[in-house]
Amino acid sequence: QVQLVESGGGLVQAGESLSLSCAASGSIFILNAMGWYRQAPGKRRELVATITRGGSTHYADSAKGRFTISRDNVKNSVYLQMNSLKPEDTAVYFCNAFVQTHTGNWNDYWGQGTQVIVSS
Repeated sequence: QVQLVESGGGLVQAGESLSLSCAASGSIFILNAMGWYRQAPGKRRELVATITRGGSTHYADSAKGRFTISRDNVKNSVYLQMNSLKPEDTAVYFCNAFVQTHTGNWNDYWGQGTQVIVSS
């Protein structure tokens, strides 16, 4: 089994910054792509950013230029630096990882989510 634990959410004002962290642990053989998704009240979960094991990144249009995703393959961790936050960034942010476990199976894993609230 694999666990993803996020941290770093909170309440900030518009224009401020926030940094999220996610650490993966458990039966990890290969930790492949990792990413951040978010879900606002009444809306579907949406992609924020992803990063491959080699460091290639992809951002949603809403995140480009403001958010930066990074990872530490030694620590099995992924990070999201969010700058110039807007009220519309308010959501629960979820960490995601595509993992091959020691059983040889590939699975998608999700964290429990961390709340980000941006006040205007």
